[in-house]
Amino acid sequence: MERKYIDCREYPSEMNCTVMLSADSETELLEAAAQHAVAVHGEKDTSELREEIRKMIKSMPMSKAA
Repeated sequence: MERKYIDCREYPSEMNCTVMLSADSETELLEAAAQHAVAVHGEKDTSELREEIRKMIKSMPMSKAA
């Protein structure tokens, strides 16, 4: 299973935000990232914002427990 993540460092901003968000599902991550964008970056929660966020989502393999 892969985790989904978004790294704010990969998205240019005046704040130089270093937050990275991750979740098991794209839906959960999209919701958390939209809330972050509104609360921290002053964005409006629109369908356009969510589409831009969706484009930023990447996958990372989950490591297995030792």
